[in-house]
Amino acid sequence: MAAPDTGFVPTHVVPHDGLAAWETPDVSRPTVPLDPLLPVQLTERRGDWGRIVCHNGWSAWVDGRLLVPVPQSPPMAGAPPTRTTDPRPLLARVKESLGRYWLAMEDMAAGKADGETFRQRTRGLRAGMVIDGDAAWLYDAEQERWVYCDGTRIDTYAVSSAPSADEAPATPTEIVDWPRESR
Repeated sequence: MAAPDTGFVPTHVVPHDGLAAWETPDVSRPTVPLDPLLPVQLTERRGDWGRIVCHNGWSAWVDGRLLVPVPQSPPMAGAPPTRTTDPRPLLARVKESLGRYWLAMEDMAAGKADGETFRQRTRGLRAGMVIDGDAAWLYDAEQERWVYCDGTRIDTYAVSSAPSADEAPATPTEIVDWPRESR
């Protein structure tokens, strides 16, 4: 017998290692953690916090950046294409940080700088990138998160800071309509 239609449509699933949950967007009010891969519906955002609802109607607040988006149907034919975050500015910041580190390392290797000068020149640099064919993982130091880019979309992959209540734009996960020459 099929379950009754409750109107529940999952928008995300809980990451494979589960997810802490809170009664309110406040880390001092924890509740029961969510099971791995549990389908949930994201209903509200407050900065990094996301209010989720489960199939049975139970709701909680979670670090919304850690939820894994459920793939959605492609846009309807003839509808205008949606845009998502362009990874090129993040790639430019990674390139600039790597270049500054490279130059400081070259000067150190050539004897033009000592250890203290090297530390001063590299202080505050934070960059990260893994490229595997058409996929890239980029560290966004400004947002303290790793993002995943496959050429068609960019998604938050992991975060290194606690959720905040600051209103910040969520990372979109729609199909990208970048100019063909930039791909």
